[in-house]
Amino acid sequence: MVTIYTTNSCSSCKKAVNWFKEHNIEFIEKNMFTTPITSKDIKKMLENTENGFEDIISTRSKIIMENKIDVESMRFSELENFIISNPSVLKRPIIVDDRNFQAGYDDDEITAFKPRELRKIINCDNCGKDDENCEYTEILKESLVLKKKF
Repeated sequence: MVTIYTTNSCSSCKKAVNWFKEHNIEFIEKNMFTTPITSKDIKKMLENTENGFEDIISTRSKIIMENKIDVESMRFSELENFIISNPSVLKRPIIVDDRNFQAGYDDDEITAFKPRELRKIINCDNCGKDDENCEYTEILKESLVLKKKF
């Protein structure tokens, strides 16, 4: 299941949520200011990053800049506790599932969250049309919806 970590005033967060809705992909939205970030959330975010904390923390955040915090010198547990106490230091949105990670909104990268079966059909050259106009896409979407029901 896809989890999108958002905040209310984030336009990129809204774009991401709308993209998932438009593509009928189930997701859980967690507002990081109204639902406290947990250690489990942080570990989930880090699972598929390439650079660990560097990929999820915005070093330009107000709290880091004003307090001159050196996140690179902090241990894992210190960083984890710092994020839990200061969720505003996280990049937004953060989108994760079992295989993928994305910080921020990117039109191209977000397609990695489409179900594998759907990407397979869309990326094969069955009809030469883009995914929004492809008859195979609609057939696959219907079959995926049916699978979820049973």
